[in-house]
This record gives sequence, C-alpha cells and structure tokens, in this order.
Amino acid sequence: MSAASTACFVLMSLAGGVCTCAAELPLLSYDVLAETAVQELNPEYCWFHPRTAAIPGAGKDGKPAVIMTLLKHLAADDHYSGLYVSRTDDLGQTWSAPVAVPELAWRNASDAITIAVIDPTPGWHAPSGKLLVIGAKILYSETGDYAALAKQPRSYETSYATFDVARNAWSGWRELELPETGKKFYRAGCGSSQWLVQPDGSLLVPIHFQPKQADDYQATVLHCSFDGAEMRYLGHGTELSIQGGRGFTEPSIAIFQGRYYLTLRNDARAYVATSDDGQQFSPPRPWTFDDGEDLGSYNTQAHWLTHSGGLFLSYTRRGANNDHIARHRAPLFIAQVDPASLSVVRSTEKVLLPERGVMLGNFGAAAITPDESWVTDAEFISRLDDPNAGQRPHPRGADGTVWVGRVKWSTPNQLCE
Repeated sequence: MSAASTACFVLMSLAGGVCTCAAELPLLSYDVLAETAVQELNPEYCWFHPRTAAIPGAGKDGKPAVIMTLLKHLAADDHYSGLYVSRTDDLGQTWSAPVAVPELAWRNASDAITIAVIDPTPGWHAPSGKLLVIGAKILYSETGDYAALAKQPRSYETSYATFDVARNAWSGWRELELPETGKKFYRAGCGSSQWLVQPDGSLLVPIHFQPKQADDYQATVLHCSFDGAEMRYLGHGTELSIQGGRGFTEPSIAIFQGRYYLTLRNDARAYVATSDDGQQFSPPRPWTFDDGEDLGSYNTQAHWLTHSGGLFLSYTRRGANNDHIARHRAPLFIAQVDPASLSVVRSTEKVLLPERGVMLGNFGAAAITPDESWVTDAEFISRLDDPNAGQRPHPRGADGTVWVGRVKWSTPNQLCE
C-alpha cells in the first residue's frame, strides 16, 4: 500500500475508519478468524472488557502497535479491578502478559469507598499523538457493591486517561466536567461506548445519563475538545429516551459516508438512530434484519466496524441454538448494515467468536490496518455462575480465553479520489 493510502487510513480511522465519499454500496466480502490473545483460568477473577487501539508505526517494521486495555472481573457482580494493558507489536502474533497500570489503579475516596473506572474504550488521537482511554468512574463499597452508592452525587462520571507513546507514560484518571452535574447529569458516563475523533481533533463521545429523579437512563452525544491532556465539554446533542427497560444505555457511534450512526442498548431490544452532524439524531428505531424480523439482540451492547466499502455491526442475538446462554450473549456475530433501511443484511452474517458454554463479556471493535479490523471479547467464566469456575474449563470448551476476532477485508480501505 502506498504512503498516501496509509495516511488516508489513519485519517479515516479518526472518523470511524471510513472514507466519506458518496457511492452505491455493494455487499463487501470478508473472512473471519478467532484467535487467542490471553488465556487464563483463575478462581479469583476472569478477564473482561478487552478493547484495542492501534498506534500507527509504533510496532515492528513500521507496523502499528496495538494496545489492549482490559480489567479483571472479581467475585461480586460488576466488580472490576483497575486497568491492565497487553500489547502486540507484530499484529497479534504475540501478546505481552497483561500488566497493571499503577496510575490507573483503584483510588480511595474514604476508608469505606473505592473509586474505580470501568467499561473503558481506547482510541488513537492523531492530532495530539496520544492514546486516549475513555470510561466511567464508579464507586464501590468495601464488599465491591456499587448499587448502594449509586444515589451519591457524582457516583458515576465520564473519566479519561492518556498514554504518551514517546515517553511510555500514562496519566492518571480525570473526570470530565459537565454542566448541570447533580441535576440532569446526576449520573453520566461513557461506558463501553465507541467514540469518534473529528477532523478538527474534537471528540464525539456518546454517554448514557440519569437525571436525579429519573429511573431510566437517557443517551446523548457529547461534543468535547481535547488538547492531548484535557477533555472539555463543548455541548451535547439530542437527548434520546425510551420508557422502560432501564432506558437507553451503552451508545456507540460511527460515521459512514458522511452520516453518523448510533446503536443503543435497551433491556428489551437494540435500537439505532442516525444524524447528519453527530449531534441531532433521528428517533431511535429497533434493529431488524433486512427481511423485517427483529434482530434478536437485547440487554447488551453492540459495536460498529466501518470500511470504505460498507458499514458493519457486531452483536449477539437469540435464535442461534443458544438458549442456554444468559441473555443469549454468545456467539458473537458480525454482519453488514444497509444504511438506507437501517437493517442488518442477514445473508452477510457470520459467527465471529464462538459459543463455548458461557457468556461473552463486554467487547470492543476497532480498525487496526487497512486490511483488518478486530473485535475483542472475553469468556465470562466466573464464580457468579459456577462456584468451581476458574478451576477447570467449561464442558463446552470455555477456558478463560480473551479472543481476538480478526475481520479480514476482501479489499482494503481506499483513499477517496
């Protein structure tokens, strides 16, 4: 690939990994391959939230280095460690063992309350040359419970940290200041959400938020500046809401051919909305297949993969001989999206990561090279479901694998002419 094409791919990655020239979209062929990055059975924890970001030119022979951020899921429900990092400099042929980042460990709010940051998503911010990780601060009691502290002011906040590649140094976590903190944004976090870098270096950051007197969450997209060290709120867009099912949570954003797409989680089903500017969104509509049938994804997140030749969704769903899996959260699928009808093209669907007897956890999706995108996930083999988990593999095969699902494109992302 030419230097110009490689440079274009970096710029496209800032906008969700796509080229923005308009064209008719044929179906794009692709291959998938599931590989192991980390494998560990441990009775005290399992790995969770693995997500990757490529750092251009920082690996071997001019390849990108890929940083994977991940957490330990501990014994209590939704109880997570501080941030760990694994790295590959040879596009996944070898991975370093996960290492705790001291600057991003738990902090003490008091003798009885621990501050953690959960659901982080990393991304490369080319204008500043920094890796930016965005997640959500949460408070834990001494037992690892967060629900008892959820009504405290600022108990859930969008938080971020940076990695300076040149200095090989991490910053500590910082909280993003929002207006109406304690009122509209009583609890407001970017949890498990894909976010975008705009051409001017500013950020579009989806969040879900809960006003002080509300039960359900709403979703919106923040517009933020970022100077390589500090994020600042500039504004936010449509406040999307739905009654019931805890509202809308875990929104993820992508851009394809100049239009923005937002996928949203609800307990009953998954939803999608669109926007011309990344701020003002259409009313959300349920995700369906192109034959009109409900997608069957519910009460979990979905994520985008984008290519100059097509828009893709990764998701879990019912109807895959997986009724024995909680929330039908395995296997993990990928399929192309019809951007005109906002539907998933059933004929393009493939199993990306296998079902081996346990749920797949919260996952990530990212462009890595012009030829490949990766979806990363981990097997939730936990004592919450089985007191012996972590001591032996599941009979169906789960053994604590952290997966890298390679999506190999038939044609690389191309430079717009």
